[in-house]
Amino acid sequence: MNLDFWRGKRVFLTGHTGFKGGWLSLWLQSRGAEVHGYALKPPTEPNLFTVARIGEGMASSVIADIRDADNLRKAMQAAHPEIIFHLAAQPLVRNSYTQPTETYAVNVMGTVHLLEAVRATPGVKAVVNVTTDKCYESREWVWGYRESDPMGGFDPYSSSKGCSELVTAAYRRSFFEQAGIALASARAGNVIGGGDWASDRLIPDFLRAVDAGEVLKIRSPHAIRPWQHVLEPMSGYFTLAERLYMDGDDFAEAWNFGPSDEDVRSVRWIVERLAKMRKDVCWECDDVPQPHEAHYLKLDSSKARSKLGWYPRWRLGTSLDKTIEWYEAWQSGQDMRSVTLLQISEYLSAVQED
Repeated sequence: MNLDFWRGKRVFLTGHTGFKGGWLSLWLQSRGAEVHGYALKPPTEPNLFTVARIGEGMASSVIADIRDADNLRKAMQAAHPEIIFHLAAQPLVRNSYTQPTETYAVNVMGTVHLLEAVRATPGVKAVVNVTTDKCYESREWVWGYRESDPMGGFDPYSSSKGCSELVTAAYRRSFFEQAGIALASARAGNVIGGGDWASDRLIPDFLRAVDAGEVLKIRSPHAIRPWQHVLEPMSGYFTLAERLYMDGDDFAEAWNFGPSDEDVRSVRWIVERLAKMRKDVCWECDDVPQPHEAHYLKLDSSKARSKLGWYPRWRLGTSLDKTIEWYEAWQSGQDMRSVTLLQISEYLSAVQED
């Protein structure tokens, strides 16, 4: 990562009011980028965008829907961006079962609207579409999915993200290569970190159970997931965007940013590790029938390691420690913008030491 690269760069970021978008926006601000955001209002209360005062350092923050193509185009053209990160999405598997139409409209047509807006905006050099590890056709393999594996998805969310990847590939070949715009997609694992209050996510559910003095209900204790701190894939997105900006089409393709093999763990392992940190919680398996979710997910990030020089710095234990530290700081009334920036600085120190 070239930490000076971002100074003065004009960046357009969709989904800046969300969990990952909030961390990305604040990191960009800390590197001196001119950040323009486009997203719906924060999805939960409380939320990272508000408690860490993400909007304070942004050049602009447009609260609007990615499905509004005309409004999106106008906002992007007003920002005059050089680099674009697309994170706006319907991000939850279980919600996609109850809201499939919205999921496809946001995750598939939202991507189309974003790429059409790019085509109508002069000066864009690099675009990173952030999707998910769940975009692959589920094979329940014990080895990691590679970028060349087929797209798919059992549930509407996973399927919609596979569709977003196909849209990205089609726009790259049909329009962006000829226009000199470098377009890539980025697939990360199950991210954790401070500031996530979404429902049906393990650590937020754990913390809510602790606060309420309730028994934590676990849906799939034996499900295997590629857990990683939110800053890990963020560093990959930064590195990828830099190379797209500098070297163009040589890096305009799909990329995995997953954790080390040792950090691909079961839900049960995570809960037991958290329970040792917060002994005031009890948990049990939820025997209510649940919608289908993949049992085994793992990413092969060999390409990112080889061609981008990217690899994870924080082991899972450290990531869990930093996550709990963040929430404890929030509960004790600390300045969460400063706390969040401090964790970014701590992560960068680990990068620079390597």
